[in-house]
Amino acid sequence: MADDRRSSRGSSRPRGRTGPGRRMPPGPARGVRPPQGGRPDRPAPRRPRLTGRAAVLVLVLAVLAVSYASSMRAFLHQRAEIVELKAQIAERKAAIDDLEREKKRWQDPAFVQSQARERGWVMPGETPFVVLRDGEPLTTGATLTDPDDVAPQTPEAWWVDAWESVELAGHPPRDEPPPMTEIDGTESEE
Repeated sequence: MADDRRSSRGSSRPRGRTGPGRRMPPGPARGVRPPQGGRPDRPAPRRPRLTGRAAVLVLVLAVLAVSYASSMRAFLHQRAEIVELKAQIAERKAAIDDLEREKKRWQDPAFVQSQARERGWVMPGETPFVVLRDGEPLTTGATLTDPDDVAPQTPEAWWVDAWESVELAGHPPRDEPPPMTEIDGTESEE
């Protein structure tokens, strides 16, 4: 009876499964179909690799790839545009900060005075000096002449200068070489 109890309750291994050391029952394996036509020595005819379902699936995947590619291109273009706009915003914020700092500097009287001196302005009561030469600094051995020793120039009337310009327009000086080609209308260039 003890053997009957053990067998009725079941063994520790499930029935119908093969484990190591057990053999599969004879007969066709699960999922394997015998060849059609009743001839076991002849292989089954091959099915075509690309079926109608597979072609439709490939077509759907191609359409999805094209639609996602155009969407991805638009997405990447917009990202690049956003990055460019953020860079412009950062530049403009930096320019605004620079202008605000400059505005605060102009509130300082010492800065205003230094800028006025750089631009040639003088404070009330100061005597400005202007160099009238060619802008070359005087050397240490140079001497200045007395203004009284310079011969005074007599001013000329305005019409003398005007008449000289009329004469010069009628007879220009020929010191410069003539142009390489003159346009007289007789010679045609090809």
